[in-house]
Amino acid sequence: MRDIFKTGFLTSLLLCALGCTTQKIQNFPSTPKAVSAPPNIIIMIGDGMGIPQVSTAYFFGKEQPNFSRFKHIGLHKTSDKSHKITDSAAGATAISTGQKTYKRAIGVSVDTIPQETILEYLQKQGYQTGLISLTSITHATPASFYAHVKDRDMHEEIAAQLVSANVDFIAGGGRKFFRDRSDGKQLFLDMIQQGYHMDTLQLSNPSLDKPNAYFLGNDQELPSIIEGRDDFLNDATTLALHYFEQRKQPFFMMVEGSYIDWGGHAENAEMMITEVLDFDKTIGTVLDFVEEHPNTLLVVTADHETGGVSIGKNYDVDSSTGKKKEVPEKVTVYFNSNQHSGELIPVFAKGKGAENFQGIYENNEIYHKIIQSLNIKPIKDEKNK
Repeated sequence: MRDIFKTGFLTSLLLCALGCTTQKIQNFPSTPKAVSAPPNIIIMIGDGMGIPQVSTAYFFGKEQPNFSRFKHIGLHKTSDKSHKITDSAAGATAISTGQKTYKRAIGVSVDTIPQETILEYLQKQGYQTGLISLTSITHATPASFYAHVKDRDMHEEIAAQLVSANVDFIAGGGRKFFRDRSDGKQLFLDMIQQGYHMDTLQLSNPSLDKPNAYFLGNDQELPSIIEGRDDFLNDATTLALHYFEQRKQPFFMMVEGSYIDWGGHAENAEMMITEVLDFDKTIGTVLDFVEEHPNTLLVVTADHETGGVSIGKNYDVDSSTGKKKEVPEKVTVYFNSNQHSGELIPVFAKGKGAENFQGIYENNEIYHKIIQSLNIKPIKDEKNK
C-alpha cells in the first residue's frame, strides 16, 4: 500500500514538473524574425526628362506607357548651390551623394572635396554595382556615381577613376577616353589586367565570375534612335539584371536614358519622343523584374528638364489663305528654349520603400530616401539641403 502511495506521489510530482516545464516553454519569447536581405537598388535617370517629356509617351506612344504602373510619385526641386538652373553634373551629384553642390561638379562638395557616393557606400555593404549609359560612361550623369573631379569635362581623369572604381557591370560609350588619351595610357589594358571581361563590339554574354565592361558605339557615344540605335538600353539593362540575379548578391545599378536631354538641346521633337519611348520600354523591363523580386527598390527620375517643353495644339495651315486650323486629334511639341529649365522633376518609385518618395522635396533628398529604404542609420547629415 505504501509502495502504491509512493508511486502515485512520485507520478504526481513528475506530471507537475512536466506541466511546469511546458508552461515555462510557452512563456519564452518567440524566436526573432530573420533580418531581411538587403534590397536591390535601381536608379533610372531620364536625362532632361520633365513632366512634359513623360507626357509625350501618352500622346505619341502606341501602348499604355509603363509610367502608369507606378503608384508612388513625387516631385523634386533641382536648383544647385551656384545656379537656380542646374546641369547634369550637379543634379546627378545631388542624387548620388545626398548633398547639393555647384554647377559642373562631379562627386565633390562646394569646396571640391570628394564625397562618398551611394555606389561607393553600397559597395562597402557588399553590393554589386552597375552603370549603363547611352553616352560616354565618363559623361556627367554616370560619372557622378563613381568619380570625384572639380569639372565635368575632365573626361580622362574620370576614365582613370573608373578603372579603380570596381564597378561590376559597365555598358556605354566613351572608348576615346580609355585608349586615345593625351597621356598615352591604355586603360582598357589596365581593366583587362584587373580581370574585366571586355567587349567593344557587342553585348556578349557576361562572365559570371568576372566584372564586365561593354564600350560600344563610336569613340564617344552610341547613336540616338533616329540615327539608327537598336534596343541597346533595354538589352544592356536586361543583361545586367540577369548577371546580377545569377550572382545572388544585392546590387545597385544606375541606368541613364541620355538622349532625352539631347533632343531638348537640339529642339528635335522626334528625337526627344523616340528616346522617351525607348526609356519607357526599358522601365517596363525593370518593373517586371521588381514585380518578380519584391525586395528591390526602383526609382525613376531625371536630373533636370531640357527645352522648356510643352504639349500644345496642332494646326494645319491652309496654303491658299495662310490661316491656321486646329487639328483636334493631334498635339505638337513646343520648345521654349534649347537649354535646361527650372521645372519640378517627377520621381516614380516602385518596390521596397517606394512610399518614401511621395511629396515635393529637394533633389538631394532622393539619396536620403534610398538610405531610409535600406533601414540603416543615415550616413549623411542634412546641413547641405
